[in-house]
Amino acid sequence: MSALVTRADLQRARAVLDGVAVRLPLLRLADREHPLLLKPENLQPTGSFKLRGAFHHVASLDGAVRAAGVVAHSSGNHAQAVAHAARVFGVPCTVVMPDTAARVKTAAVRALGAEVILVPAGEYRSTAESLAAGLGRVLVPPYDDLHVIAGQGTVGLEIVEDLPADATVIVPVGGGGLLSGVAAAVKLLRPACRVVGAEPALAGDAAVSFRTGRLVAWTAAETARTAADGLRAPALGALTWRHVRAYADGIITVTEEEIRRATAFLAARARMVAEPSGAVATAAYLFHRAELPPADTYVAVVSGGNIHPEDLRAVLAAETC
Repeated sequence: MSALVTRADLQRARAVLDGVAVRLPLLRLADREHPLLLKPENLQPTGSFKLRGAFHHVASLDGAVRAAGVVAHSSGNHAQAVAHAARVFGVPCTVVMPDTAARVKTAAVRALGAEVILVPAGEYRSTAESLAAGLGRVLVPPYDDLHVIAGQGTVGLEIVEDLPADATVIVPVGGGGLLSGVAAAVKLLRPACRVVGAEPALAGDAAVSFRTGRLVAWTAAETARTAADGLRAPALGALTWRHVRAYADGIITVTEEEIRRATAFLAARARMVAEPSGAVATAAYLFHRAELPPADTYVAVVSGGNIHPEDLRAVLAAETC
């Protein structure tokens, strides 16, 4: 692969994911007030878009290398995606997760047959790297990898195919794999469209990086403050930063209250279950439309739906009080 994913890379990823990732159509809100289309990646088999990139990476491995097994580090959604891919290929899988990970996510990873190791939030990446080296296994990166980016970019291919006209596409951003892939796909195929990242203000490293033109990192303690646990990556990766600079039109931040309200909005108005990370793009549309490139149509990627029922119930109760 080249320094940036190409149209050919995206098409190869699509072929690999055929029959693995569900081809999800854009869904229009039944609400004339909001010209918003939703890309419901929360409906993927593992509950998030992460299936695309993780499976594509595991599928790309040499057979003998893959047979030794895989290791991943993740707060939850990437962990489920790697565990799912490992089960499909019949190889061992160990996932290192922060001890603050949502119970619904750790339980889902174990249900897929993976070994789960819980460590303090600031240690799960380094622990996974050491574990992979010690076991002689491949570490499947969550975002900073061309195979992962190309896999996530198939979301963008599908969005472009379903768009009736040019639009502004809003994408959640943590480590930047999804934003990189979607922005590359959209810009390569429909360059008149605009692509904007959205992230929690309490984990706003990508927005600062984009604004200053310099890649910055936040500490694990800083990013842990947001409820959007899937977007707590301390910084964009070197590859994702390269893609974001090449293809993204901006990155905006949303507050925790806006994330909560967007989660409730999706449940009540779109009949869609989203975890906080999955609601961030919708929050950007609902509360920061003036900061978005103007368009007749907006698309928000609902990136994940792995939320515990009790947490969703609390969000809905707070919104109706």
